[in-house]
Amino acid sequence: LAGRPVWIAASTHPGEEAAALAAHRALAPRIPGLFTILAPRHPERAAEVIALAEGLPLCRRSLGEVPQPATELLLFDTIGELGLAYRLARVAFVGGSLVPRGGQNPVEPARLGLPVLVGPLHANFAETVAALRDAGALRVLPDAAALAPALGYDCRLATAAETVRLVPAARRDGLRGALVSATELNCTFQCW
Repeated sequence: LAGRPVWIAASTHPGEEAAALAAHRALAPRIPGLFTILAPRHPERAAEVIALAEGLPLCRRSLGEVPQPATELLLFDTIGELGLAYRLARVAFVGGSLVPRGGQNPVEPARLGLPVLVGPLHANFAETVAALRDAGALRVLPDAAALAPALGYDCRLATAAETVRLVPAARRDGLRGALVSATELNCTFQCW
């Protein structure tokens, strides 16, 4: 995956993988080498996600398959490896937020220095989302149709990671006082 623009759709629920795949299909012709990681909240839904990805070269983490140059999707259909999946990506969409689930926790990708995208349905983590948004580390999308434009804004997915860094205190302390301002945190979506 070295040098490829990689993004992750993490902790996704039914309906969100379709949105992620639609975004991938829309962006792949414009962003050479685009690689999408799908990490459903419930890995037992792997067959359902594979069916949605029909026609796209895919490999599965649970089978130990290794992405090849032609592979476009990696299905993280395992438990306990989301941190590894985040570390492979440059941008993270955190699921449960485009469907009525209340959202999943966006702190882990933010602490790893990833720009974070979430949908409008994030009530379970409203305070966290607000803190990260206010610090410039997270963007709330109005709906699933906004995912591809947010990821591919000016085709900058390939360089988004270069604009994002968390100060050591943010990595160590998470939200305990570290998210004071975008300047202090230096974790911003400079391309937005």
